[in-house]
Amino acid sequence: MGLLRDFSKTSFKIMLIFIGADHRGFKLKESLKEFLTKKGYSVVDKGNKIYEETDDYPDFAAAVAQEVAQDSFNRRGILICGSGTGMSIAANKFSEIRAVVAFNADQAFVSRRDLDTNVLALGADFLDEEQAKKILSVWLQTDFSGEERHQRRLQKISEIEN
Repeated sequence: MGLLRDFSKTSFKIMLIFIGADHRGFKLKESLKEFLTKKGYSVVDKGNKIYEETDDYPDFAAAVAQEVAQDSFNRRGILICGSGTGMSIAANKFSEIRAVVAFNADQAFVSRRDLDTNVLALGADFLDEEQAKKILSVWLQTDFSGEERHQRRLQKISEIEN
């Protein structure tokens, strides 16, 4: 499936968000779930549902990525671990997933505007709750620009996946 399509008139609010975290991201996940629900988003928690010190981040990255990949234009994923990096690496193994680790709102903005990212990975060891909420808000409110050059580059990434 090619990514080249007319995004110029697209303006929508993603209403279905899948979220997952390991033990290092568990507390932040719980806070962000509440934050998102209050903002009107439908949030599906893919785990971990309890704090479990021996859990493994790839399990939650896979659960979220599989859901987002089913409708990568209308679903979004949020993944939280200690650094965000492990979650991002695991999620990016799935076709149609473009995961980014963002440590500030500017990164989140550019990742959506230029790269049409659909999974946001956050590092709970490096962000406080307010920083994470700001990053997440900017990421969710930013639309993909749809510029030809960005569509062309995403098409090339899609071809690499196939």
